[in-house]
Amino acid sequence: MPKQLIQLLLFATIFVASGAHALTAQEAKAITSGESDARVAALQAAVAKADERTVRFIQALSDDSVKLVGDVPVMVVDGKGVDPVTHAEVEIPDTAEDVMNNNRMRGELDNALAAVKLLSTDVAVRRAAVATLQGNVDMDKLPLLDQALAAETVADIKDQLALLRASALLSSEDPAKRLEAATLLGDSGLAATKTLLSERLQGETESAVKVALQKSLSAVESRLAWGDRLGAMFSGISLGSILLLVALGLAITYGLMGVINMAHGELMMIGAYATYVVQGLFQKYLPGAFDWYLLASVPVAFLASALVGAALERGVIRFLYGRPLETLLATWGISLMLMQLVRTIFGAQNVGVENPSWMSGGVQVLGNLSLPYNRLVIVGFALAVLAGVAFLISKTRLGLFVRGVTQNRPIASCMGVNTARIDTYAFALGSGIAGLAGCALSQVGNVGPDLGQGYIVDSFMVVVLGGVGQLAGTVYAALGLGVLNKLLEGWTGAVLAKIAVLVFIIIFIQKRPQGIFAMKGRSAEA
Repeated sequence: MPKQLIQLLLFATIFVASGAHALTAQEAKAITSGESDARVAALQAAVAKADERTVRFIQALSDDSVKLVGDVPVMVVDGKGVDPVTHAEVEIPDTAEDVMNNNRMRGELDNALAAVKLLSTDVAVRRAAVATLQGNVDMDKLPLLDQALAAETVADIKDQLALLRASALLSSEDPAKRLEAATLLGDSGLAATKTLLSERLQGETESAVKVALQKSLSAVESRLAWGDRLGAMFSGISLGSILLLVALGLAITYGLMGVINMAHGELMMIGAYATYVVQGLFQKYLPGAFDWYLLASVPVAFLASALVGAALERGVIRFLYGRPLETLLATWGISLMLMQLVRTIFGAQNVGVENPSWMSGGVQVLGNLSLPYNRLVIVGFALAVLAGVAFLISKTRLGLFVRGVTQNRPIASCMGVNTARIDTYAFALGSGIAGLAGCALSQVGNVGPDLGQGYIVDSFMVVVLGGVGQLAGTVYAALGLGVLNKLLEGWTGAVLAKIAVLVFIIIFIQKRPQGIFAMKGRSAEA
């Protein structure tokens, strides 16, 4: 980004208080030369009373756009020298040296810019500045924090500024101020506050302050623990919703026809690549409407996978009914062919699928708990797909035929139901739902030829655990396994959690072979 544009954006967002102090030549020199401690002290003193020119100078330092002509600092703007105090154009001789900033100085410059942005007129800029300063404030920034706190009108930012101010007061030499700060910080839910309180507790000498610090530390740790628990629950629900989408189509095909479809993961892959193709078309032909490409991808992903599934059923699977081993081997071979076809068309490397802007970011619930928008959307999408499938199965003519064929195929055929056509429709429906799962997965993970391989085993486990052909069982099994997996990960790690879940499923199936919900009807008694 050009330096002039950075400056314009910075000046557009920074609110300069009436008490601001103009940058002097001595201050500019002190910030750019000398020992690190002296430079940091000069920077902090300048930030406490910063004006526009001070901010521009600090930004130039952060961008490595300041040179020393002798011992006089000069900003470089579009290849020209500019005096940081008067803004007059000056010559930059060949002997000018770059100002050297070590890691400590760069961190202080970033904190200084964030501190000044606390006075911005843009709410988003102020909120980002508060987040940057968490755990990085001291007594030198107290005047600026007081000024920002007095001017702040947004309630949540004001509360966070009060906690920042308390963090700064924690380093005060006055025990009364430290006691006040320790008490106020008990309302925080940030990991940075826990670290700050722990460090201060080790060096505190006043008994009253130590008691307050310990009490606040316990409160913060309890709040963080609850955030971790809720985060694990949300991660489990998110994983469960993905497993539900993956297994929903398999529950239809496996429950209706008893087909062990090892190509189900590749049907998901087709849905993900269909999303990628639609994204490319929007980028090329409708760049202004790019944020809506995902909505257009949903029906495309469904139709692409449904058509492949229908062709698979009509061309191969219909000749293998009643022979599960042959069906397993045939669909496994087809899965390899589909993966190779994708590698030939799109290449062996993963392709990038971007989130629309309305799915980027997240909502902050607690200090250490943020819920990403893309995960929230996928949970809602999974529930919507579930509701649609439930309506289709229970309230439509196709659903009636599917249920009839599932319960008793010979009688359904005698009643005039074209069971071969219903098999094709049901397999296409299950394949289309797999395509929807691929569309959703493209928003949270990599899209590549091996996309489906990581979910095919889990999807079969969900279907078997829930009860073959049982929609409700699939829901319970998917959400239950997702939450159980994430809770166990927090205690045992990812690998042991997977092993524990698999052992649990084996034991459960040994005790209850029909799954959570047993199939109803005469076919279950046969």
